[in-house]
Amino acid sequence: MVRFWQWPERRTRLSKPRRLVAAVLPFLGLLALVAPPATAQGNGSQDPGATVVLIGYLARQEDPRTPLSFLEPVATDEGLQGARLALADNNTTGVFLKQSYRLVEQVLPQDGDISAGVKALADEGVRFVVADLPADALLAAADRPEAKSMVLFNARASDDALRNEQCRANILHTAPSRRMLADALAQYLAWKKWPRWSLLAGRDPGDALYAEAVRRAAKRFGGRIVDEKSWTFDTGNRRTDTGVTTIQSDIPLATQGPDYDVLVVADEAGDFGDYLDGRTWYPRPVAGTQGLTATAWSRVNEQWGGTQLQSRFEKLAGRWMTPRDYAAWLAVRSVGEAAARTGATGFDGLTGYLHSPDFELAGFKGEALSFRAWDGQMRQPILIAGPRMLVSVSPQEGFLHPVTPLDTLGDDAPESKCRLNR
Repeated sequence: MVRFWQWPERRTRLSKPRRLVAAVLPFLGLLALVAPPATAQGNGSQDPGATVVLIGYLARQEDPRTPLSFLEPVATDEGLQGARLALADNNTTGVFLKQSYRLVEQVLPQDGDISAGVKALADEGVRFVVADLPADALLAAADRPEAKSMVLFNARASDDALRNEQCRANILHTAPSRRMLADALAQYLAWKKWPRWSLLAGRDPGDALYAEAVRRAAKRFGGRIVDEKSWTFDTGNRRTDTGVTTIQSDIPLATQGPDYDVLVVADEAGDFGDYLDGRTWYPRPVAGTQGLTATAWSRVNEQWGGTQLQSRFEKLAGRWMTPRDYAAWLAVRSVGEAAARTGATGFDGLTGYLHSPDFELAGFKGEALSFRAWDGQMRQPILIAGPRMLVSVSPQEGFLHPVTPLDTLGDDAPESKCRLNR
């Protein structure tokens, strides 16, 4: 177990290069607002002398996730709209650098062959691919012969195994891992001095993986799980009188037990977590996948130019940006940032810079983002968000690291089981 030295305060100032990145970010946002608009796929009017950089987007069609509340929109294009916005951002700056970007979209049927999707992208000359896929499909894509000469950006799967035993040399992760999210939440709970946790986990496989990440985070940051239960109730139809009554009576039974400071919920599918707040046995806060959430992106973020990013995304997509959209945006912007910084557009030059310690990307979260050498994970601050306001940002003050406090979130180099770059 890695121990993090805790002091009254940690270094909060960015290094000079990172301050420059943070300072130029609002200016680039203004350029995106005033520059001539390009089409979402980058097929608008471009300088005929510009070098074209192809970026692929690989996904499968899926049934839209129906939110529990009518206040939340039903998104049928998560991820794709984030990639399209980043493409427009790349083309905005590319105009000045004789660079042009085009998005090659491969959205397969629900049972579509991943191999065929990878081959189709390779046949078009695509070498950088935003993979909006679950873990099994991502590995299937990465292991294709055509993908050996590609870089796949994992913009969806949060599985920790992908950053450890199942890591691949041709995958970079812009989506945070479950351990990063759990560590970010645990740091905030430690800062609040709420060490006693009750863990309530759903029945889906992802819920079990998130719960395991929470247990690990508790050991790392001084939390203690005083009670642990599985959700076994049927929430029924809450939009009827009997449904509301059933929920109101079932949730106290599901959450009673030893007293705790906070109820940590593991419900990635959103089957029951939103019902908990205000209905628990003890009058305690709810955190985890619902309530007080640790997330890569949230619509409540107004800091560091976040409002500007939100407004541009809403204008494009007609809805709020989700974490999947943000991860896809980061992936496409990473290619554009590498090309802008180096002036290169070839695969080897861009890939080398993406993996180098010099790579930094402004991500509207106050610190420059970069990729870890040992597992390809993008290190980034994690937002601690409430339903309507940003509550905090992790890493928290007091959790130090010899390289960067961002590496207190998730698997640090000594902990990683990925052996590709050792």
